[in-house]
Order: sequence, then structure tokens, then C-alpha cells
Amino acid sequence: MRGHLLKSLFSLVISLFFLGSLLTTLIWYASDHNNVEPRKVPPQKKSTPQPSVLCKGCRELIDKVIERYSQTWKKQEDNYQKFRSQLSSKCHGFDKAIITQANTAVGSKLVYDGERRRSLQVTPEIFSTFAKERPFPNKTWDTCAVVGNGGILTNSGCGPMIDSAQFVIRCNLPPLENGYEKHVGVKTDLVTANPSIFMEKYGALMGRRRPFVESLRTYGNSLLLIPAFSFGHNTPVSLRVVYTIEDFESPTRPIFFNPEYLQSLALFWRSQGLQAVRLSSGIIMASLALELCANVHLYGFWPFSNHPHGLHALTNHYYDDRQTKTKFHAMPAEFDLLLRLHSQGVLRLHLGDCQPGEH
Repeated sequence: MRGHLLKSLFSLVISLFFLGSLLTTLIWYASDHNNVEPRKVPPQKKSTPQPSVLCKGCRELIDKVIERYSQTWKKQEDNYQKFRSQLSSKCHGFDKAIITQANTAVGSKLVYDGERRRSLQVTPEIFSTFAKERPFPNKTWDTCAVVGNGGILTNSGCGPMIDSAQFVIRCNLPPLENGYEKHVGVKTDLVTANPSIFMEKYGALMGRRRPFVESLRTYGNSLLLIPAFSFGHNTPVSLRVVYTIEDFESPTRPIFFNPEYLQSLALFWRSQGLQAVRLSSGIIMASLALELCANVHLYGFWPFSNHPHGLHALTNHYYDDRQTKTKFHAMPAEFDLLLRLHSQGVLRLHLGDCQPGEH
């Protein structure tokens, strides 16, 4: 009796198994059939959206910008000297922009510019990571190119013009290879790096560090400028960058922003009407360039998602479409101030494509 019952149960299990398999096959076939059907219809090509859809209100803004920009540019030496003098007297970029062993002693206190209540006492170990001397010469460079990463550089052909500058500044370790050379150039004398890049791309240098060192090859023996003392969480990874560069004997020369300089610069631009929570790397480097260089040229500075000439859509950066933290940076407001300096002949903004032989 017990054996008969077990046989019956076994038969029932087998029957249920086959029934389940059949049902699963039917469901799979139906769903797969439904998935396959639409593939018979070729996908429709997306029509190019109108500029008004891409960037609401941009047409009016861009028209106003072009009206201001279209005046023939000429350097106004008096305006340049006056602005440079104001900037130097408030910020002292030549001497204070970079932390050195000469301007920041062991035992001194660094106040974080992004966290004013946080400070750090300089230990001998931290002091050893500072530049031994000021990285900039006493005399100014004749021409400096500050290269932002805006999508306006895409297919611009500005590479040769950028590379012709005496001193080239780039922001946030941008890619320069794989075809970008023609449009953004390759020469780099100074490149900034937000510590978030080390954290996101290189695991905060807690694991394998060779990929990070190899990524620096593009920039040769350039200065690598890091805001190590803007926020407390940036300091440990920034120090690891210095140790990694030393350990792998990379020719790149790491230096740190002086938080006192960044605080002074924020106050200076606030006095000029800029109410940003944080200044962008672009305007910080343009400011430093105005102290270091006789002729400042800006490329890749364009805060809108449409090209100024033709209004076609642009990606946020020339290499990707990742969006910036708008709550931190006041991009259109910064651009407006830079455009004002362009109109006054203090610096020169380059918007759009570069022509061969243009300077």
C-alpha cells in the first residue's frame, strides 16, 4: 500500500514537472514572439530637435552674447593693467596661489576654504609634500591659453592655436588623445585635478595605482594642481597622489592650491557681482592667468547647450555629456563676467572654430 502511494506521488510530481515545463515554454514563446515582432519595423531616425527645445530661452541669450562678442577685439592695455592690479592686490596669486615650503611653515594652520570651521595643522610629513619653491617665475609669460572643457571645442580645429601659446593651462585632467588633439591641442604646462576624479576613476588610489600614473603620461612634466585643502575629505587622497607620483617616479609635478588664495579669490569675484557657492576651475585658472600672463586667451568656455554659430546642439564637455553640479557653479554668471572682460579688452574669449594661421 505504501509502495503504491509513493508510486502515485512520484507520477504526480513527474506530471506536474512536464506540465510546468510546457507552460514555461508557451509563456517564453509568447513573450519572445512579442519581443521579436517590433524588430520587423526599422527604428525611426530621431529628427534633430529645434534649438528652442534643446535650450529654452537660449536663442535670445545667445543673440545678446554674439552682439557683444561681434565687436572687433583689441587688447586695451590700460583696462588690462587696472584689472590685473586689482586682482593682484586682493589675491596675490604670484606668491600665494600655491602652497610652498617658503610660504607655509611646519606648525602653521591651514583653514579649509570650503569648510571654514575646519583647519589642519601642518605636520613635517604634510610639509614634505609642499613645493619647495614657487612654481611660477617672477616675469610674466607673454601668451597663456586657458582651456576649458566645453562642448564648443568639438570639431573646432583650435588645437594648433592653443599649442602656440607660451603657457597652456587645462582643467580636470581632460583627454587629449584619440582625435581630440586637432581641436584641443596637446601642450600642457599646468593641469588641475579635482580630488573627486581620483576617487571615482582610480579608487582613491587605495588599490592599483599604475593606471593613474599611466594616465598622467599625456601631460608630460606639467604641474598638477590639486585643491587638497578645500574640503577635509580631499586631503588624504591628495597626499596619496603625491606619494604615488614619487613612488612611480612620474615626471608630473604635483602642487597644492593655497586655501587662503581661493578664499581671497572668491571674495574678489563676489565684489565683482558673482554670487556662486563655489568658483569653477575655469574661472579660477583664468584669474590666475591674468596675474601670470600678459595676454590671456580662453578656449572651451561656453555655458549653453547650443553652439553660438548655427545653434546646433552641443554636449556639456567636448569628450562627454556629463552634467556639472549647477548648485555649486554659476556657469552663465561666470561667463557673463568673462565676456565683460573680453569686451573691455582685458582677455580674449574664443567662441567657435579657429581658422588656420589665426592668432
